Amino acid sequence: MADWDEVRRLALELPDTTEAVSWGSAHWRVHDKGFVWERPLRRKELVHLGLDEQAEPVLGARVEDEATKLALLEEDADVFFTTPHFVDFPAILVWLDRIPRRRLEELVVEAWFAVAPAKIAKIWLEAHPD
Repeated sequence: MADWDEVRRLALELPDTTEAVSWGSAHWRVHDKGFVWERPLRRKELVHLGLDEQAEPVLGARVEDEATKLALLEEDADVFFTTPHFVDFPAILVWLDRIPRRRLEELVVEAWFAVAPAKIAKIWLEAHPD
């Protein structure tokens, strides 16, 4: 399965992406808009999820809209999840240890498209027609 090195590699392969640390966690941004990030769970979220502690790494990823988030939750509830903190915010949480590498690649690219400027996204699409 995937790890932070894989997330870093995938994110930094996309145009105009930068890596930063915010609140002690890695974040990847395009034109200062975050699209994937390391997301430690807060105490309230652990309680909501019925967990005593966070045993696995969690990736946050932007999505196009709430419908996309709901579709991902239905696609694979063992991989994708959310918490009340993200109600009405277009982002999904991912158990990083559980997502297949190919699906992670798709998710990172989709997250980048959710926030990338249209001009840069168009150039990338023209270079990657598949």
